[in-house]
Amino acid sequence: MIFIMEVKKILDVRIDDVSITEALEKARSFLVSGQNKIFTPNPEMLVKAQKDEYFKKVLNSGDLNLCDGFGLWLAVRCASSCHSERSEESLKVGEKGSFATLRMTKKTERITGIDFMLELCALAEKENRSIYLLGSGSDEITKQCAEVLNKKFVHLKIAGYDRGPMIEENSMLTAENGSTIDKINTANPDILFVAFGMGKQEKWIYENLAKMPSVRIAMGVGGSFDYIAGAVPRAPLFLRKIGLEWMYRLARQPKRAGRIFNATFKFVYLILCHRS
Repeated sequence: MIFIMEVKKILDVRIDDVSITEALEKARSFLVSGQNKIFTPNPEMLVKAQKDEYFKKVLNSGDLNLCDGFGLWLAVRCASSCHSERSEESLKVGEKGSFATLRMTKKTERITGIDFMLELCALAEKENRSIYLLGSGSDEITKQCAEVLNKKFVHLKIAGYDRGPMIEENSMLTAENGSTIDKINTANPDILFVAFGMGKQEKWIYENLAKMPSVRIAMGVGGSFDYIAGAVPRAPLFLRKIGLEWMYRLARQPKRAGRIFNATFKFVYLILCHRS
């Protein structure tokens, strides 16, 4: 069976067209090859990137960009289908091998940040690698997240955890930043999970990864620490599967209305304008 890793551009942001199995294999290779960034673009991030060219540049620098968000998954699948249909039309009669290969490229899976973070923890446990938790802005949340992970992955090495520096998105350099990096370098982790929130975490990784030589994988994980620690409940599984997680979030956190609007209606509007 032949799998071809494809790259899609949705609103000019690169999305790796991969399955969860392929993403994990890629992550395993990262552990023995240089320093690598994993980002999880979602519709809200792509909307933001349309007005923030630096953020778009940062996202496109990712070594693995996973498809997060139901709307983005639909957009990638649509792009894959259109590509395959055009390619299929150009095939000559009898090229069965080529046709089979084209079919295998239509395999995109939606991979959420929290789910892939947990998969990486399982991988780290299996490969005897260490992790570091950075972010959330709360010592208690980060500590609880570490405790939950220790219970879930008994042999996982957690090199350390820290709530992280208080930073502004337009300025990653603060008095705390240097000491944070020193702490990470002292802990010497293989995998760094950064939970500063959309935009901040990706830019921070982009600007600081080279300063932390032990880190093989740095991944932006948004609110994953809050979910893992139990501070914020996830939407029921059936809502996540049908793409209505945003309704659950809106009901529980009405103040997110603006962000949810961007991730749903504005994203669809931009996609339609981009295709026309």
